[in-house]
Amino acid sequence: MTSEMTARLLRLLSLLQTRREWSGADLADRLEVTVRTVRRDVDRLRELGYPVDSARGHAGGYRLASGAALPPLLLDDDEAVAIAVALRTAAGGLTGIEETALRALAKLEQVLPRRLRGQVTAVQAAAAGIPWETRGARADPALLAALAVACRDHEVVGFDYRTRDGTTTGRRAEPCHLVASGNLWYLLAHDVDKDDWRLFRLDRIARATPTGRRVPPRPVPGDDPVAFVAERLATAPTRHRAVATVHAPADRVRARTRGLATRIQPLDGTTCRLDASDDDLPRIAQVLSGLDVDYTLEADPAVLHHLRTSAHRTLRATG
Repeated sequence: MTSEMTARLLRLLSLLQTRREWSGADLADRLEVTVRTVRRDVDRLRELGYPVDSARGHAGGYRLASGAALPPLLLDDDEAVAIAVALRTAAGGLTGIEETALRALAKLEQVLPRRLRGQVTAVQAAAAGIPWETRGARADPALLAALAVACRDHEVVGFDYRTRDGTTTGRRAEPCHLVASGNLWYLLAHDVDKDDWRLFRLDRIARATPTGRRVPPRPVPGDDPVAFVAERLATAPTRHRAVATVHAPADRVRARTRGLATRIQPLDGTTCRLDASDDDLPRIAQVLSGLDVDYTLEADPAVLHHLRTSAHRTLRATG
């Protein structure tokens, strides 16, 4: 297959991915070839495994059908930049994304040409979003992408980590999974020096550097990374304690409290127990205000003071 024909087939495949259906004449005009050449090129795409449907007659045309496997997507420069920026924005904390979406970001950034990678960074820096629904530190999208690649490649990473008391230490870890809880991202990894599993908040990680050392995949205890992280978070120490007995079924409360499912325990069919303990007082208030049902609260004096102050401020504002 000549280079000219290969380039034309790639261009034809790209066109078929941009619209639901193309007429043979339109494709021939775009490719600057005859309709007969378009038919031959479509047959070549079919031989390569691309499911191209066609219909004869005046209203007929060509369209790329759904196949058994996803064909390679051909993106122009603008489309690649737009997708990378969208994934970076989502990964950065404006919206919650699943680990599969994060892997997509890692794959895309790995193959982006240097010139496009610079454009993505520039657009991301210039187009800041307003985090109306999130509070607290947001994960760095570049860090998320780098750690996602390390998880995929089972590559040991070195980084500086700041603990709850503000102490910063150097760590070496084997990244395993990235898990989102509420508006925070966590890295589940095996600490090389401590020879134990550890959970690292991404907003406390700095200067993450791949070491080039790859290791065999290490099974997570219980074979369920999300459940393992949820258990660790449920038992992790917090600065402020706040436990509410909520007068609503557990399923209803879970639907109204994003990322806190493991901290909700049913007491009976109409009440449940919610552990809203946290290091951040406003975040506790945000969780409780989102319940929209009656509850009783057991909390530290600092929590109660913050809630009372906020409530009095609201009463004064409303006259």
